Amino acid sequence: MLLLDVRLRHLLPLAASAANQISLPPETGVLTCGSVHIKVFYFFSLDYIEAVKSTVSMNIEELKAFSYNYNDVYFHPNSYHCAKVALGATLQLVDAVMLGKVRNGMALVRPPGHHSHKSEACGFCIFNNVAIAAKYAKEKHGAKRILIVDWDVHHGQGTQYTFEEDPTVLYFSWHRYENQQFWPNLRDSDYNAIGKGKGAGFNVNIPWNKAGMENADYLAAFFYVLLPMAYEFNPELILVSAGYDTAIGDPEGEMCATPECFAHLTQLLMPLANGKLCVVLEGGYNLRSLSESICMTVRALLGDPVPPLVGEIVPCISAIESIQNVKAVHQPYWKFLKYQDVLINETQLKKQNFGFEGSDSESSTVTSKEEKKVPTDSDVSQDFEEFMDSHMKKVLLLAPAVRTALAGCGEKLNKLDQCLKVEERKITIEEAGILNSGGGDCALPMLEDLLLSLGKIFPLIDKIMKREVRNGIVVCSTQSSGVSAARYALRGGASRVLLLQLGEADIPIDIKEDEKILVLHMYGKQDEKKLSKYYIPVCWKEDNEWDGDLLYSVFEIILPLAYGYRPELVILVVGSNIGIQTITIAHMTHLLQVLAQGRILVISQASDFVETLLSSLIGDALSAMSSFNLKQENTQVLVKLRQELKKHWWLL
Repeated sequence: MLLLDVRLRHLLPLAASAANQISLPPETGVLTCGSVHIKVFYFFSLDYIEAVKSTVSMNIEELKAFSYNYNDVYFHPNSYHCAKVALGATLQLVDAVMLGKVRNGMALVRPPGHHSHKSEACGFCIFNNVAIAAKYAKEKHGAKRILIVDWDVHHGQGTQYTFEEDPTVLYFSWHRYENQQFWPNLRDSDYNAIGKGKGAGFNVNIPWNKAGMENADYLAAFFYVLLPMAYEFNPELILVSAGYDTAIGDPEGEMCATPECFAHLTQLLMPLANGKLCVVLEGGYNLRSLSESICMTVRALLGDPVPPLVGEIVPCISAIESIQNVKAVHQPYWKFLKYQDVLINETQLKKQNFGFEGSDSESSTVTSKEEKKVPTDSDVSQDFEEFMDSHMKKVLLLAPAVRTALAGCGEKLNKLDQCLKVEERKITIEEAGILNSGGGDCALPMLEDLLLSLGKIFPLIDKIMKREVRNGIVVCSTQSSGVSAARYALRGGASRVLLLQLGEADIPIDIKEDEKILVLHMYGKQDEKKLSKYYIPVCWKEDNEWDGDLLYSVFEIILPLAYGYRPELVILVVGSNIGIQTITIAHMTHLLQVLAQGRILVISQASDFVETLLSSLIGDALSAMSSFNLKQENTQVLVKLRQELKKHWWLL
């Protein structure tokens, strides 16, 4: 990761050179920003550059008069210099990422950029750092598809107008809107501004029509809109306009996202674009909230485990309405929306609790009383520093010394030197009998195979639960090993386990009703199995090449369920001959690492899957999926399943 901060001049060659930067004569059409030279005519109006440059020699009265030419901008004699340094840092980060010098990075720059236009400053912004970076990546590095994610609390109208006719740039923004009552007060900030001409469908606005949006609202927007859209778009570079005025305590945004939420958002983006991710600072006006949120973002970029989210994961009605409207207007343009029934809802609903008829608020999630306490505005205003001190103590984590352990995987893996090899141990029949009390008697050969498999699995679970390693992978041949592993994890101290079974397997009846184990069972075209709250079978109607369907189910079902369930360990069992490409399961594995502080055990029946899955577990960049195609019948399976489950699981 590369961290560029224009304030740390003694650390950064860019900032040092920027102090002595010399712009080339105007007639050359080149602007020098530190060590980066850009063509003025491609990114700016030359007259605008000269106008901003003239502020260097202005007095206070002249600066005031100049500032009045623009909307909410204040100039200083150093503004031109600072804006060039900020832009230069952003472009240097893009160079480093696109050239493979680093995988990802963050540019801590000011002034921000996403409100400014090609020939107009706006909203504290002089040069549109991220928009220029996208054009620069296309022109210099040949990037064909770029995703811009704008999580600032204000709409980045400058970025939207730059690319609204460009199908090679997907612009996604959520922002406080309040039915056009919040700055910049533009009709073009609403959900139905979808782009123009060839760019129709590539401009995505999620307008928040009230203040106080929380972690669950942001996650819902990612799960149901951004992530499936991004996988279908398949970007080659991701740029984030990272405004932290969406965070709790910010006087401008008045939102309630806690700092660790930004670690989750960052990690969810990291499997895309071969890991090429550039985060660029925009807004953020509460220094404590800003600094903690940036630190959480950087920790995610560095590969640290993401901390658990505090508070109920329950999106509000207003957020759900905005998300539904976005899906409705974009349905003609995106395959993942093609088979869904989505309608525009223009009703302005008042703030209310989110519940369902016949549901029990105490049983709908397994959240503890401590986790249910969501900070309110009054809590924050009493003593924000005290609140943040207490909150950060709950979420700051020490990463295990070793990231990944393995067992039973052979000696020919390329990544073996980056992992801890765990020795197998002998499991007795008595121990296996206790752990499999609900599964009936096994034939002797099956029992012997199970004991051998558990001898590899149990030592890995011990390491993970003792926080000696973060995750692990094992190869074993038995289908029922996942159930035994989940039971053993409960005996080892886990209070809740998420078990994901890919492929056919027999799940004991007692497991299906055990609230301590949530089972999601995904398999090909077989007889449908009975659904319960803690046993969720997904029977695909079309079972050939269901890669897109599987990954879509991660966003539509698995992650929303898992965030509500809050597992302390995730067990992913990958059966043999399941018709799924290894790279698809690798993406799934990466996405699942936002759960349980990254504690995940992968049990694979196929040894040829291990190399790719191991790369995902140790945090390597992933290649793109070959396709993100969905089948109509399988999509309908997920739609029906959501309807049946949403009375129990609120994020659905």
